[in-house]
Amino acid sequence: MTKTLPSPGVALQRELVQLDSPLTGEIRGERSLMAFPFFALSKNAWMKPLAYTTPEVSIEVRPSARGVATIYDKEIVLYIASLMASKLDEGVDVSQDFTFTAHDLFSVTGANHSARSYTRLSDALERLQGTQIRTNIEAGGEGEEGFFSWLSEARLQYARTGKKGEKRLKAVKVRLCDWLFRAILRDRQVLDYAGTYFQLGPIERRIYEVARSTCVEGEDLEIDLATFRMQIGFQNQLSNFRVAMRQIVAENAIPDYDLELIEGAKEAEIAGKRGPKTTRTSVVIRRRIALPAPSEGET
Repeated sequence: MTKTLPSPGVALQRELVQLDSPLTGEIRGERSLMAFPFFALSKNAWMKPLAYTTPEVSIEVRPSARGVATIYDKEIVLYIASLMASKLDEGVDVSQDFTFTAHDLFSVTGANHSARSYTRLSDALERLQGTQIRTNIEAGGEGEEGFFSWLSEARLQYARTGKKGEKRLKAVKVRLCDWLFRAILRDRQVLDYAGTYFQLGPIERRIYEVARSTCVEGEDLEIDLATFRMQIGFQNQLSNFRVAMRQIVAENAIPDYDLELIEGAKEAEIAGKRGPKTTRTSVVIRRRIALPAPSEGET
């Protein structure tokens, strides 16, 4: 009896059934990851530990051999969170394992489809799996002692094609960490991102995230510049951050939000003392009011 083999098209369809991509909804992120500095504001390898400490929140991030996961590596985490949130909205059961194509990831985040992008993807997955995080922020009603990584598993799945057996990337397979999985599944504190988020620079991305996670009820946020610098995760001096903020305010490029710097009186003048004068500065963030579209016939 002759056995009929499935056609390549049928085999391809079976492969596609196993994918969680393409993403059909919008990009979304977990609120704690928006509010606090878990990622390095760098495009290159950042080899130093990161720390954020307030009376309520503590975060410690340790680098792997390839450095700390960066704000650009975070794009992968946002993509996975968006896939998961879309499934939950549809009433589909979710697990911590996700399989998606690099092509769809790049299309959503705006990366080109060059060989360099695939190399960066591999490096980013390694940093996400190797970076160690410890925090007292609870997720899904549970806290954790010790360290975890964003991805407990990350693999690139290849197939051999052509006469020369060249490798072709079929899919990216990852396992999301328990902490973030619980946060998305149980807390449901997931917020959508502006469509232009991936076009922003590192500092602008963090400013947008803090604004989006804080001004959700339409209330303005006013915060001391030094405190804001910590929450953004800016690692250089405060004076450098002040210069960067002045430029960002002037450009008014944060999606959906307006920023204002309020530079008050000199501390040394207030105290009546001699010596270097430092300016107390606060940042005000307001949700931008969308103007109504003109009615027909109006200009």
